[in-house]
Amino acid sequence: MKEAFKQLLGGGIRQFGMVIALVALLVFFQWRTDGKVLTPTNAQNIINGNSYILILAVGMVLVIIAGHIDLSVGSVAAVTGIVVALAIRDWGISWWVGVLLGLGVGLVIGMWQGMWVAYVGIPGFITTLAGMLIFRGAQQVIGKSNSVPVPEGIQKMGSGYLPEWGPNTGLNNSTLLLGILAIAFIIWSALRQVAKIRRNNLQDVAPMAVILRAVILSAVVAYLTYLFGSGRSGTSFPISGCILLVLVIVYSFVANRTIIGRHVYAVGGNRSAAALSGVNIKRVNFFVMANMAVLAALAGIVFTGRSTSSGPSDGVGWELDAIAAVFIGGAAVSGGVGTVVGSVIGGLVMAVLNNGLALLGVGSGQTQIIKGLVLLAAVAFDVYNKVQGRPSIFGLIFKGKNKRAEELVSESNEESASVAVADGETAARG
Repeated sequence: MKEAFKQLLGGGIRQFGMVIALVALLVFFQWRTDGKVLTPTNAQNIINGNSYILILAVGMVLVIIAGHIDLSVGSVAAVTGIVVALAIRDWGISWWVGVLLGLGVGLVIGMWQGMWVAYVGIPGFITTLAGMLIFRGAQQVIGKSNSVPVPEGIQKMGSGYLPEWGPNTGLNNSTLLLGILAIAFIIWSALRQVAKIRRNNLQDVAPMAVILRAVILSAVVAYLTYLFGSGRSGTSFPISGCILLVLVIVYSFVANRTIIGRHVYAVGGNRSAAALSGVNIKRVNFFVMANMAVLAALAGIVFTGRSTSSGPSDGVGWELDAIAAVFIGGAAVSGGVGTVVGSVIGGLVMAVLNNGLALLGVGSGQTQIIKGLVLLAAVAFDVYNKVQGRPSIFGLIFKGKNKRAEELVSESNEESASVAVADGETAARG
């Protein structure tokens, strides 16, 4: 049992980094606010009020893993929001056609920026700095600094909830079903992993650790199901939260289980070795920039729905919150390291910090100072671990997630060395 707990914790409490920080913040603010944090209404507000930043973090982590930075996401979100709002109002199109139009605008912008980064060779920092100015100006010109309302369909994307149906169970049935499906998936995954361990006779992983992890995760999901499903009538788990969950699942799969995901890690970890192993670096750079702009467009639409209109101040400072979430979540400044789940957890840390401080009546200036110190402390702690020869925090938590990417980088380094030796032998014969 002791060994199982050790494997469950990955060798030590400190390896859970921001996960433990998130739990500690929730407990602290729950105590200091007399139980106002972990209430259905406040939990729903945390998700609805921060989902657009978390969506940005999902895309930003791939950009940072690849060794770039994107400063234009707030401006891209803003210009998308005003284009969608005006198109629906002036052209009379349906709200869902407006959403598709907005995503198309994001894709075009992303392809534009990806072209400069991938094929012209301008650094992502400079390209997106220019983009931040260009698209912020475009938002002001197109919208003429006015606020334009959006229809109910888009409002539901940003502030709506899963519908109620069926018999009275005391909880919202849609949220209850979502929780049951999540728990079933956790149990199914754990049983598959235990069967694999026994079938392959793996000695380095204890089945008990897998079972304990599944039990803990199932308990957390059960509590969240109750928390979000037991709110006032007409509320449940937010639709924006469902959009975020789908993105986390899809992009976790893309990052860990697809060729393009492994190539993103390889390029960020060792660009030269990745090129020698046949990775198309231009294609990777184009992909991460284009993908980021599409998610920025989606974030802009979700925010516009929550605020019920598109306004001239939309998107201001969003890029800073998204970048902070990714670095707090364990991404490396130099690239090559990071996870989608870690970035979302980092974003939730900032969200809970904002929410708790607001409930305590802390001013916005003091809140900014505290957030800056948290970001600095998180990155400094990660850098310290690496200097001491230890893996990064989230690298330890999710050490199995990026195994394929690490293997690719290792293979790339070996191939690089082989090419160098071959070149040397050819020169000697010549």
